[in-house]
Amino acid sequence: MADRRESLKIIGAIGATCAFPFSADELYGQHEGHLAGKPAALPAPSFFSAAEMAKIQKIADLIIPATDTPGALAAGVPAYIDFVCSRNAPLAKTIRQGLASLDRIDEAALRQLDRAKSPFFHAVKSVTADGYYTSKIGLIDELGYRGNAVLAEFPSCEEH
Repeated sequence: MADRRESLKIIGAIGATCAFPFSADELYGQHEGHLAGKPAALPAPSFFSAAEMAKIQKIADLIIPATDTPGALAAGVPAYIDFVCSRNAPLAKTIRQGLASLDRIDEAALRQLDRAKSPFFHAVKSVTADGYYTSKIGLIDELGYRGNAVLAEFPSCEEH
């Protein structure tokens, strides 16, 4: 489980910077001033149906479960997925078709989709990581991001 979370941190850090076409101020950590306050609330889910949202919640929770840190559900990832899909028709189509094809949602089913290199699983895993690592929980609490600040010097990396 730790290896998966470490991999998702890398994916999230890369993907969060340019993965989806919406303005940067909609991402939590883009402005240092946001660090002290709460993130801007994403709109209530409006794109997916209640049944689809229930599946998205279960999938997001399986991809980034709560461990010693909060998981995807606590970070509001399902609402983020709904938000992004409402503005990205190709992604929405891929995810909606994948959701319709799922008979069951459990870790074994997701591993099978991953091994099959399913476009649906790749898309939902990517948007889950993006949502998590652009949330306060993922960006600040887990990754320790401190904001866009100018440093007089960079701290050195020393092995202990």
